[in-house]
Order: sequence, then structure tokens, then C-alpha cells
Amino acid sequence: MLANIIRRTFEEFKVNTAGTVYEDPTTDDLYTLFDRDDAVCWVAEINGTVAGCAGIYPTEGLPAGYCEFAKFYLAPPARGKGAGGQLMNTCIQSAKALGYMHIYLESLPAFSKAIGLYTRAGFRQLQAPLGNSGHFGCNIWMVKDLEPV
Repeated sequence: MLANIIRRTFEEFKVNTAGTVYEDPTTDDLYTLFDRDDAVCWVAEINGTVAGCAGIYPTEGLPAGYCEFAKFYLAPPARGKGAGGQLMNTCIQSAKALGYMHIYLESLPAFSKAIGLYTRAGFRQLQAPLGNSGHFGCNIWMVKDLEPV
């Protein structure tokens, strides 16, 4: 279900899928990907229907104290209703609770509304990627510094 939401978002926005989560084999098994003590994936549900997801993940190669805000996608009916902001804020709180000091993310220009949400939440753009996500198709990189809990 979540993999369908993720892939349909790329199709809806007509985004090139090479080097993105669209082609990442872990997208088809998010449970296994996030089934570890230093990660979490939250699923949004609206009226009993899965509406989207977002997670915190310790992507390989990130500097110490960093995690990645990953797999943040919403089905079209869930957009503009606050679900995205709730998912992001829950992930930020989860990152703090897990002891991370910075949250990194990767995105694409087509997802401009999400980028606006990130900016309003305190993420700032970087000039180059961090870590080894394998998502070479992404060309927007952002980071947010966290206040300790």
C-alpha cells in the first residue's frame, strides 16, 4: 500500500524515477527496512484509509548524530489537510527521542510544496548530498539541526 502511494506520487508529478525511492527495492518492504532500534516509520490514516508515511532512518554514510527524514509521501486526498505537517513533526520528535542531533533529507524540485514545508520547519538547503542513500536522482538536499530533548 505505501509503495503504491510513493510510486503514484512520482507518476502524478511526472518525475524521472532513475536513482530515486521509486526504483529502490526497499520501498516494497518498508517494514523490514525500518525494523531496527534506531529508526521509525509513521503511517498516516484518515477515516480508516492509509494516507501516507514518513520515517527517520540512519542512512549509511551520514555523519555521526545525523538521521534521514525518509519516505515522506501522501496520497492526493490527504494533502492540504495537515497530515504532512503532523507526520513531519512526529518524525522530528522521534529523531530527538532517538538521540539524533540533525535530520537530513533529499528531494526533487517537482515536490515544491513539500520543500516549502521543510523550509518552514527549519530545514536549510545544502550544496551537496550527505551519506549513501543511493538516490543519485535527487538534487535538493536539506538539513535541520535539532534541539536536545
